[in-house]
Amino acid sequence: VDYTEYKIDGDDNARNQMAERANGGRTVPQIFINNQHIGGCDELYDLDGKGQLESLLTQAAG
Repeated sequence: VDYTEYKIDGDDNARNQMAERANGGRTVPQIFINNQHIGGCDELYDLDGKGQLESLLTQAAG
């Protein structure tokens, strides 16, 4: 799956934009799949544990 990584260290404007997209989430990483906010690493692992991550990634790969 292709992905884009944004480095926001030391960039308050970029961090604020991320928090706005992430419903206030300010920790990193904030993960989006197909422009859908997933959350952080814990939420990503939860999706994988529930067997839901692969289908999201398959849809994103189109």
